[in-house]
Amino acid sequence: MDFPSSRVDGQIAAVTGGGSGIGRAAAWALARAGADVVLGELPHLIGRAEEAADQIASATGRQAVALPLDVTRTASIASFVAGAVERFGRLDILVNSAGVNRTRPALEVTEEDWDFVLDVNLKGLFFCCQAAAREMIKQKRGKIINLASINGVVGYVKRAAYCASKGGVVNLTRALAIEWAPHGINVNAVGPTYIETPLTVPTLSDPETRADILRRTPLGRIGRVEDVAGAIVFLASPAADLITGHTLLVDGGWTAW
Repeated sequence: MDFPSSRVDGQIAAVTGGGSGIGRAAAWALARAGADVVLGELPHLIGRAEEAADQIASATGRQAVALPLDVTRTASIASFVAGAVERFGRLDILVNSAGVNRTRPALEVTEEDWDFVLDVNLKGLFFCCQAAAREMIKQKRGKIINLASINGVVGYVKRAAYCASKGGVVNLTRALAIEWAPHGINVNAVGPTYIETPLTVPTLSDPETRADILRRTPLGRIGRVEDVAGAIVFLASPAADLITGHTLLVDGGWTAW
């Protein structure tokens, strides 16, 4: 009996938001599992992605490069994907990790707040999927992994725009999975609970909010980026070849209540 591998040896993976947090961990994990990686990061923050790429290449022996990427600009997305393909000749895996949040009561959310969160978390993610899929369709294969959130399936206070954006990611993942399955492309999402990253510092540094999150989590701890990276590698690997349109919740049991 030939069991599928959980490795991604020789594949080319692009990671948006690759300079920090979950994106950086995903790039590390994919390289350790055998992939060459392209880390996308905002132009003014490209230095941290270049640092991560250098560290990954040195530690794993895989090729790792950093390219500028602003997911709110379709021209930047097109340039990022084209740069990855020019460098490596193809694109096998896309991880959409770039994300933002603005935490405030729903009655105080401005139009600018709403547009900022939705433009990055949902609109930008969609156009990254589209650009990558155009390359993957040529190859008749590919894996797309979107970063959703438990807030895509359950609500939480002061996160109206964020919950809307991540709920959109969950259902967009289903729609793209159906449409692109005939082309050999798997589209899945990972829905983490609250993870210790630069993005969650304002939330997790508040003692009351942190205690509430822990109370809602049966496993009793805040998540680590490594917890999410493992799920990403699994969905990118041959072990997940029959999984598509699914959101894998890495939530410590939050949604099991």
